[in-house]
Order: sequence, then structure tokens, then C-alpha cells
Amino acid sequence: QVQLVESGGGLVQAGGSLRLSCAVSGNIYSINTMGWYRQAPGNQRELVASITRGGSTNYAGSVKGRFTISRDNAKNTVYLQMNSLKPEDTAVYYCNTEVQPSGAQYVLHYWGKGTLVTVSS
Repeated sequence: QVQLVESGGGLVQAGGSLRLSCAVSGNIYSINTMGWYRQAPGNQRELVASITRGGSTNYAGSVKGRFTISRDNAKNTVYLQMNSLKPEDTAVYYCNTEVQPSGAQYVLHYWGKGTLVTVSS
């Protein structure tokens, strides 16, 4: 089994910053792409940012220049630094990882339970 534990969400005023963390543990051989998604009420879940094991990143246009994704491969942890937050960033943020389990020749995608980010105007 693989577990994802997210932390760092909360309430912040517009213009403020938050840092999300997602620690992955369990029966892991390797972790490939890690990412953050978000879902606002009434909206579909959307990709915010992703990062490959080698460090290549991809961002949604709406967050480019404000958010930074990073990872610590030794700690199996991915981070999302969110600056200049806007009310429209309010959503539940989910961590997603592609994991090759120990002893397996396939990969699986796992989701965290989500952490709420609320940005007040």
C-alpha cells in the first residue's frame, strides 16, 4: 500500500503565500511524476503543476509565475509554493503521484485526500 499525506492548506488573504507538502510512503520502488491538482466547488479537477523525477516542471497558465513545484526525492515529498494568491485559487488541492510499487513491473497513480486552500479578498 502507498499513502499520501498532504499538509499546508489553510486560510490566507489575497496576496499572501502558502506552501503545500505531500509526503509519499509505503511499498515504493520508485516515484515518477508528482503533481498537484485542484478542484473548486462546481468545477472539474484541474492540473495545477507537475514535476518529473528529473525535475522538469509543467504549470497551468493561471498559476505560472506565482506557484513553484519542487520535490525532494530522498524524502519522497513534493511541495507547492504558492505566492501572490488570489481568491480564484480557492479550492481543495490534491497531490497525485505515479508510483512503481516494489517488485512490480507496472505503475499506479495515487491521490491524496486533499487539503483546502481558501483565499479571502
